[in-house]
Amino acid sequence: MTLRYAYNTNGLTSHRLSDALDLLADAGYDGVALTVDVAHHDPYAPDLAGRTEQLARRLSRLGLASVVETGARFLLDPRRKHHPTLVAPDESDRARRRSFLRTCVDVAAGLGSEAVSFWAGVPQPGLDRDRSWRWLVDGVADVVDYAARRGVVCAFEPEPGMLVDDCDDWARLAAEVPGLTLALDTGHCLVSGRHSPAEAVYAFGPRLGACAVEDMPRGKHEHRAPGEGDMDFPAVLGALTDVGYPGLVSVELSRDAHRADTLVPSALAALRAAERKAALRAAERQGDAGTRVRAGAS
Repeated sequence: MTLRYAYNTNGLTSHRLSDALDLLADAGYDGVALTVDVAHHDPYAPDLAGRTEQLARRLSRLGLASVVETGARFLLDPRRKHHPTLVAPDESDRARRRSFLRTCVDVAAGLGSEAVSFWAGVPQPGLDRDRSWRWLVDGVADVVDYAARRGVVCAFEPEPGMLVDDCDDWARLAAEVPGLTLALDTGHCLVSGRHSPAEAVYAFGPRLGACAVEDMPRGKHEHRAPGEGDMDFPAVLGALTDVGYPGLVSVELSRDAHRADTLVPSALAALRAAERKAALRAAERQGDAGTRVRAGAS
């Protein structure tokens, strides 16, 4: 199978959305990871439903599938990055985050997106983690229930430093919220948790609802272009191929909007080359296995 790639619009913030979509289609991407934000498809601008319908038609014309991302930095609070979250101590703040996530579900439903991805947030220092966990479970369950009624897949992303930090934290959360899939950012596995990126794919492949790739230096949460970190792309892409992952694999380079014109095509070329290398590795393993079988039979 051939993997399907998307590019996250949080790495295209210097482009109008219409221009960004043209860039992705012309480069050969299969889809877009739409970060609903002030720059692209602002959910609080007038006529969201009408604009979503127009965007759906545009994506269809371009042959682009979609996933919806919810990691806008200052959309809900212009002075506090990613505030409020599902683990904010104030109930009204948590309610604002839930309302925003439900709006993103509506956008995903209108676009026919493959999934909507979201995360926990960082608990405030001094707060009881068990209490924060209950807030998180309640909020996630609310969003998943709403999404199920809209026919939208919810994919939850572990983020280094957040209450759900790694894949094992996600498994604990998913055990309490039926229907929750995993949004696996493979780069994060180089920062948090006991699984390598490829190991995480094999361990959680059947439960993947969304997936992202980028390079990242080991132990440092910095999204980088392919070749600028420690990611073994052939191993990760080979694992995704082995488990038969059918969804979009999103490239997330949120710090590199200033060079998106070159990174959009070069990132895709690097991933396709890594796929070919993964296929060669697999063929070599099969050849070695066949040699050993023949040697044992002789």
